[in-house]
Amino acid sequence: MPGQVLARGVCRHLLTHGFAVIEEFVPERGLRVDVMALGPKGELWVVECKSSRADFLCDAKWQGYLPYCDRYFWAVDQDFPTDLLPGETGLIIADGYDAEILRMGPEEKLAAARRTKLTRKFAVHAARRLQALRDPDALLR
Repeated sequence: MPGQVLARGVCRHLLTHGFAVIEEFVPERGLRVDVMALGPKGELWVVECKSSRADFLCDAKWQGYLPYCDRYFWAVDQDFPTDLLPGETGLIIADGYDAEILRMGPEEKLAAARRTKLTRKFAVHAARRLQALRDPDALLR
């Protein structure tokens, strides 16, 4: 899938900046972000990967992700018409191998309680994914 290819490049890039990343993270029921990144200072970034104009235009819930991050970004490929993207959000150009942050999203600090809850959820989610890789049958018990 094209969005997953973009997510891979984004994740690789964020790793070089000291972030831990999870793809397809659910911060709250009914929401699923493409990439959630936990930074070295505890910051939380959301990156939504859009592979085409149509993919972007049918995404009506992206503003619902803003309360779950300190910074919000779109990740698109170099051929994407970036003038469609809201100027008050971050912009990442990516491919399957790497990415580059062209515009930082504005920082909107999360409340401490929400940050704590999301960080714990991030940790549990990452640990469960690792366990599922190491022992796929463990979750069936």
